[in-house]
Amino acid sequence: MRDSLKRFETRKAKVRKKIFGTADKPRLSIYRGHKHIYAQLIDDEKGVTLAAASTLAEEIKSKLKSCDTIVAAKAVGEAIAKKAVGKGIKKAVFDRGGHLYHGRVKAIADAAREAGLEI
Repeated sequence: MRDSLKRFETRKAKVRKKIFGTADKPRLSIYRGHKHIYAQLIDDEKGVTLAAASTLAEEIKSKLKSCDTIVAAKAVGEAIAKKAVGKGIKKAVFDRGGHLYHGRVKAIADAAREAGLEI
């Protein structure tokens, strides 16, 4: 395994060890791929995904020129926050998935906060 991948997996494990989502305060988990970005609200007690949003969803994808930009990440953040508020979820724990907190990852968190989700 490459050194950079080992470091990433170590960072991911350290972050995941400290974060745990409940039904009242689920974990907002981020997966950042090269082309798309995904967000899920997860209740770790039951092992259930409560809500999900990604750049693959038609309502988000149709508005975007490219799915791998900060604008796309903001759209995903707004969508996941709207779904959460619609289900009565007001607070969440942010799981950056081992990625550094800048760029697209930060854009999702900021957009979710602006849309009414407390992180």
